[in-house]
Amino acid sequence: MSYVIYTDSSANLTNEIIDQYGIKVIPLMFLSGGKEFLSFDKDNPVDLLPFYKLLRKKEHITTSCINESDFVNAFEQDIKEERDIIYLSMSSNLSATHSNAVKAVDLLKSGYPQRKIIVVDSLGASMGQGLMAIYAAKMRKEGKSIEETAHWLEENKLIICHYFTVDNLFYLFRGGRVKATSYLLANIINIKPIMHADHNGKLVATGKVVGRKKAISVLAKQTVENIVNPAEQIICIAHGDSLEDANLLKDKILSQITVKECIVNYLDPVIGAHSGPDTLAVFFLGTKR
Repeated sequence: MSYVIYTDSSANLTNEIIDQYGIKVIPLMFLSGGKEFLSFDKDNPVDLLPFYKLLRKKEHITTSCINESDFVNAFEQDIKEERDIIYLSMSSNLSATHSNAVKAVDLLKSGYPQRKIIVVDSLGASMGQGLMAIYAAKMRKEGKSIEETAHWLEENKLIICHYFTVDNLFYLFRGGRVKATSYLLANIINIKPIMHADHNGKLVATGKVVGRKKAISVLAKQTVENIVNPAEQIICIAHGDSLEDANLLKDKILSQITVKECIVNYLDPVIGAHSGPDTLAVFFLGTKR
């Protein structure tokens, strides 16, 4: 490979996609029951069913970002093999992971000034971030240079749409992302927020509906109305242990448009701990976020 494409475990890529596109993944961590765990281990996949059972019981699960030394250790292996690197991070407004990567790269460049190491802030997360890594890998396969690929990512990251809904605002409330009044009101009248990642890479509400079925219909409608050239596109659907609803969303979308590929996968423990079980999200290239 002319250069290596890295992302982190918040990209929620399947092992099959990682192998197919030759993407490397660095894991974040989560803490449960006083023990620390990797959010992703390719050789020993995390059993997500017990994790989501704990989450449904509202166990307090905390997460931690990738630290500077972890990046140095990961990147240095390829740098010593004289390979350049693109690292695609979770939004800098959602995690310190991005800033730690920048610090690590500054350190590595002093020791390896001949190597190109480019950090791209996805301003997104989950499979929106993962989708960008897939497009980067496709460009590498087409023979695009590391600079051309990084430029495309920077130019197009704000048209990678992230639309999602959560089933219970408790988890966003606990993380300080919604006010107590919004949380309590939503529980009383069964409000489901429709949210997205904005141009600053922050999670914001764009609307609210009553009931889960209506929320799924709105996600499908937003996808159909905003997607560009669907027949040439990969769309991704991520869920927090809600496969039936994920497949329902997939069916609603595919009944209205034809896409090249649709990938469905679980939200990893780090994303899941913040958004909660039954979160449902869809990602694609659109007209705008």
